[in-house]
Amino acid sequence: MRYQLIGNDFPAVEVYFDRAGESVFTQSGGMCWMSAGVQMETSTRGGIAKGIGRMFSGESMFLARYIALQPNTMVSFAATVPGKILPVDVGIGGGLICQKGAFLCAENSVQLNIAFTKRLSAGLFGGEGFILQDLSGQGMAFLEVDGDLIDRTLAPGEVLKVDTGNVVAFERTVRYEVETVKGFKNIFFGGEGLFLTNLIGPGRVILQTQNIFSLAARIAALIPSK
Repeated sequence: MRYQLIGNDFPAVEVYFDRAGESVFTQSGGMCWMSAGVQMETSTRGGIAKGIGRMFSGESMFLARYIALQPNTMVSFAATVPGKILPVDVGIGGGLICQKGAFLCAENSVQLNIAFTKRLSAGLFGGEGFILQDLSGQGMAFLEVDGDLIDRTLAPGEVLKVDTGNVVAFERTVRYEVETVKGFKNIFFGGEGLFLTNLIGPGRVILQTQNIFSLAARIAALIPSK
């Protein structure tokens, strides 16, 4: 399987199948265009329980699998908001923990499951809820990044404090915690909310410059109301 990233502000990834039987899967409705000779198959991919779990992690209950019926075929998937598409080799580093909605598509050998945050505070206030997405297995996966992409590797014990919603994914070796913003004036007048996410190394951290929820709130504030 080969791939090519195309586009700028609203990018897409074209996946090319070299052999019959190769396949990729995506959330329902993620496909943009494809060539003849590709068949779509929709399922819960692991049963009803896994499908319901994916709903809580921000994805659709059903996933669509695109299977090559012949060599030299293609299927494409596009980002839903302005930003980047990040290809990741899931087998390197033992997988990734991702935010809600970060998953775009992946080879069939990749496993998409749910991951519960270990700390109650992170689940309640971390901006991503109790349930995150867990990518494991072998093969390529593609993640959506809102805005520009920041890719960092944290040293052991290194702490990166991140505004809520700007985390895309991190390796399993990275700890995920939440702290309260200090100071009365900072909380009420600082404009950054009550909580910050602490990412503690070692491991790779993938960040995004745009928080789609903050953008949606700003747009909503400009919509006239009666």
